Amino acid sequence: MNIYPMITAAKRHAQAARFPQMLSTCQNIIDANGDNADALLEVGTLLLNFGYITKANECFTQAHQLTPKDLAPIANLANAARDAGEHHKCRRLNLQLLKQFPNNAIVRHSALVKMEYDADVSNTERLHQAKEWGNWAITKAGGKHKRQAMRPLTDHSLRIGYVSADICQHTVGLFVKDVLAAHKSGVVVYSSGKVNDWVTTEIKNSCGFRDVSALDDTALAEQVRKDKIDILVDLSGHTGGSRLTVFAHRPAPVQVSWLGYFATTGLPYIDAVLLDEWHAPSGTEAQFVEPIIRLPLGRFCYRPVPWAPNEVASPPCLNNGYVTFGSFNNTAKLNSGVYDVWAQVLVAVPDSRLILKWRTFADEPLCQKVKHEFSSRGIAPERIELRTASFHVDVLKEYADIDIALDPFPFTGGLTSCEALWMGVPVITWPQSRVVSRQTFSLLSVIGLQELSTNSAEGYVKIARTLATDMSRLQYLRNSMRTRMQESPLMDVAGFTTQLEETYHKLYQDIQQKNQHKKGTTMPLITIDNKEYELDLLPTKAKEQLASLQFVDAELQRLHGQIAVFQTARAAYSNALKEALPKTVDMSEVVVGNVK
Repeated sequence: MNIYPMITAAKRHAQAARFPQMLSTCQNIIDANGDNADALLEVGTLLLNFGYITKANECFTQAHQLTPKDLAPIANLANAARDAGEHHKCRRLNLQLLKQFPNNAIVRHSALVKMEYDADVSNTERLHQAKEWGNWAITKAGGKHKRQAMRPLTDHSLRIGYVSADICQHTVGLFVKDVLAAHKSGVVVYSSGKVNDWVTTEIKNSCGFRDVSALDDTALAEQVRKDKIDILVDLSGHTGGSRLTVFAHRPAPVQVSWLGYFATTGLPYIDAVLLDEWHAPSGTEAQFVEPIIRLPLGRFCYRPVPWAPNEVASPPCLNNGYVTFGSFNNTAKLNSGVYDVWAQVLVAVPDSRLILKWRTFADEPLCQKVKHEFSSRGIAPERIELRTASFHVDVLKEYADIDIALDPFPFTGGLTSCEALWMGVPVITWPQSRVVSRQTFSLLSVIGLQELSTNSAEGYVKIARTLATDMSRLQYLRNSMRTRMQESPLMDVAGFTTQLEETYHKLYQDIQQKNQHKKGTTMPLITIDNKEYELDLLPTKAKEQLASLQFVDAELQRLHGQIAVFQTARAAYSNALKEALPKTVDMSEVVVGNVK
């Protein structure tokens, strides 16, 4: 049976928000294809993408029973566990995947990203796993590669390449599109994603653009070299569609990580990660393989989408008579610590409500679980409202129902926090040690609202209670937030792009000068059997053998010198002997050490 027409129909229903029809079509496919693992995976993936976790899990479990050695069912079960906030289960499934499929790039990328959501994984473990990935990627790329030759900056402008699978209406695409348009340097975007929309079109019209979704790593690396890119910037890290393995081929002289990821890549060929002082306070270096460069104006540059409401609604508490808290963040960011603190907020502010919105609240069992988490902490279910997905324009309008936004942790909001603030809603945040836990803190710092951040659970609750009882403050923040943002570096596209280009130039110059200094003081290349090798890139064992060989060569050279001295002395003694012998002696018969 050809399931794809039905799958296409189900997708169309979903994209038009006709979810009952989507579910009915999916059930028809399941009923007719219970023994077809591919069909179950197709349907399960569609269901998961639109938030129906439980039904998706049933499809993936059934597919796994049919094909127990297949990667896809287990990987999708791990994704479903992440979306449900079941991080212990997700971790267990990821370990199973890594053991079964150690050389699968998607499995390795996904495991690292999922760690960022998991509050129980330590910084040490996250760094260790990232380093393991870096070593694997270099091996996969054929071993160590030397840096590409660097051209003098005086001869040309920097050519900057950006690599991403998210050049579309995605957090990355929305954050980067205006910066790309404002670039003065030559820019080439390498788009490896499959979605093309209005953001893609804007970016295509503003800079060089290559669709590289069909290229493998080797071909993409070669294309970067042909384009003579000076600085190659990764915008994905380990997130979906990542092409970070291309960077293990070292196709550009300078390579940078920025924007799309929130931790170390683990790849030693990345010359810098671009953060800021709020994302990366002193000591953050211990969590990174890459050197950290702190952008003075912040890591993000925000512009609202064209359909954002022109007006900001008044705080709903003025009409409701009670304060409404809210969060429109991914349910993967929910954990026991978040439930604890948010429940304490609701206890501290009597009669307050909490609105949570994400696509997974289409799943009734998840809704029951979330409400149970709050009721077990003393919060009546009727104080919790769970809303499912809607079109983006409607999501933004729904901020009119919220007085104060609550930021989850350790994975905080990024674009979500920007949008809440743009709609006049203050966001309370608790920055911790991970970079991803400090995103909202950075945004608040740039716009001058650091007082909405705290360093403890008690502080979080105190800020919420204080703000909830100060109607004039809420009204003032609501009315002034857009002006505050517009007048800050957060929305200064020209200023942000200038600092970015200056950062690129300085990084390039610093690395170039460092390399020139190294060439002037050391021998970067060594010739062995008529082949040149970069000394710094030799494996440890090779370096050890080379050191032993160099020692023996030095001893031989010393001994050769001593032999030369003795040979000179021998010649002198021989000449003296000739002079001393009687003239009648036949010198042809004289043998030194053996006189006849």
